[in-house]
Amino acid sequence: MTIVRYTDGKELTSEEQEEARRRIQEAAKRPYTYDPDSPLLTERQLSEFRPVNFDNMEERTQAMQNQKSPALVQ
Repeated sequence: MTIVRYTDGKELTSEEQEEARRRIQEAAKRPYTYDPDSPLLTERQLSEFRPVNFDNMEERTQAMQNQKSPALVQ
């Protein structure tokens, strides 16, 4: 895992900038790893995903009315 931290207001030297750029590019090439507590979702789980942000209250109300009761889903 690569963690890059900078202090606010501190300018990086050109060497520090290049090192940070290299570390970020190196990290971008690594494969994704999923934590056991947050595994990759299956296609079925992804199909059940519902966003929680709505543009307005009417849209939210309609979505809540269309939602199935958890007791009925098996």
